[in-house]
Amino acid sequence: MLERKVVDKGSDPLLPSNCEPVVSPSMFREIMNDIPIRLSRIKFREEAKRLLFKYAEAARRLIESRSASPDSRKVVKWNVEDTFSWLRKDHSASKEDYMDRLEHLRRQCGPHVSAAAKDSVEGICSKIYHISLEYVKRIREKHLAILKENNIPEEVEAPEVEPRLVYCYPVRLAVPAPPVPSVEMHVENSVVCIRYKGEMVKVSRNYFSKLWLLYRYSCIDDSAFERFLPRVWCLLRRYQMMFGVGLYEGTGLQGSLPVHVFEALHRLFGVSFECFASPLNCYFRQYCSAFPDTDGYFGSRGPCLDFSPLSGSFEANPPFCEELMDAMVSHFEKLLESSPEPLSFIVFIPEWREPPTPALTRMEQSRFKRHQLVLPAFEHEYRSGSQHVCKKEEMHYKAVHNTAVLFLQNEPGFAKWGPTPERLQELGAACRQSGRSHSSSGS
Repeated sequence: MLERKVVDKGSDPLLPSNCEPVVSPSMFREIMNDIPIRLSRIKFREEAKRLLFKYAEAARRLIESRSASPDSRKVVKWNVEDTFSWLRKDHSASKEDYMDRLEHLRRQCGPHVSAAAKDSVEGICSKIYHISLEYVKRIREKHLAILKENNIPEEVEAPEVEPRLVYCYPVRLAVPAPPVPSVEMHVENSVVCIRYKGEMVKVSRNYFSKLWLLYRYSCIDDSAFERFLPRVWCLLRRYQMMFGVGLYEGTGLQGSLPVHVFEALHRLFGVSFECFASPLNCYFRQYCSAFPDTDGYFGSRGPCLDFSPLSGSFEANPPFCEELMDAMVSHFEKLLESSPEPLSFIVFIPEWREPPTPALTRMEQSRFKRHQLVLPAFEHEYRSGSQHVCKKEEMHYKAVHNTAVLFLQNEPGFAKWGPTPERLQELGAACRQSGRSHSSSGS
């Protein structure tokens, strides 16, 4: 979904509808990684043995059921039979022996199995994209019907804007908001439940209070708070649809830095804005988020790639999507190149080296890079993407990979917020602290 929205030129804020190419490279890679079966983490010897057998059986079935070259069929069948023969003979093999054998089988059969499945996987990706197109069409028709019913023009003429330096304000809708239906709310212990037409969304009381404050600061068309609850329902439902309806599903997209790290960034480098956040996980009142139509009422400045600041100190912790991170680097370098004002971006991304991500490589080679800090795996934490509903003991989790922290600054930004040794030492100490020892209620 994230990769699609980087290239999408369609009108829907969530579903892709105008993408080139039609086949999503990210979705294609994800499916191909699970060909012929999805591999899971193995703890015990018997699990490794079963996984090896399942992989061999799945590879044989796939190569027999797809159009493949005679050479490919021969290679896969020979390796599968060799694996079955080894499984029948060797009863003293260890877990490591089975995993080594599985890796050997993947190297031998993987390219042939992938080539045989390629057309089918592309067909799946194309079908999903066209389903998305159909849903976008239906949503658009419903949207226009609501506007017509309430005598709201479909489009308004954009006012002329003079190029001048102004403060950054939340996103405002160009057309008036239509009347919203009423929703029901009740509280269960520490959870606020909001229901509309039998569909219920939940948020903790602390985060409900946070949304109330953000709405109070940012919304200009609802001083009596009559539309607050319906807009909270829409906000929560939108993110639920993006993540998936399973418990904590997809919430890795919403992982954020711990509060004490944000405090250090603000104190040491003047950071007051998050480039990738949401009303649910933001620390600052100023932030960019994916959905301006639902999030603007709660302070969002719109998507990061559409945001063009001239000055300021910004934190960027993007979702770990390679295409999005690469587009982010292009956007930041363009802004740093063009602005004469102090401008700084402190970027947190995974230090993936095998292979290295294009975004990391480009930032390491950028002329705007002033310093690079590496936070070792398991020695720093992230704040859960489900922080608005999870238990306190589940609020923080250890990072399982190194995190690279890169300082991208133009000359005035470097002069104002440069990463001096003293500042870096304090930031590193803050990142090593555990969030469990810090009490934080709503941020």
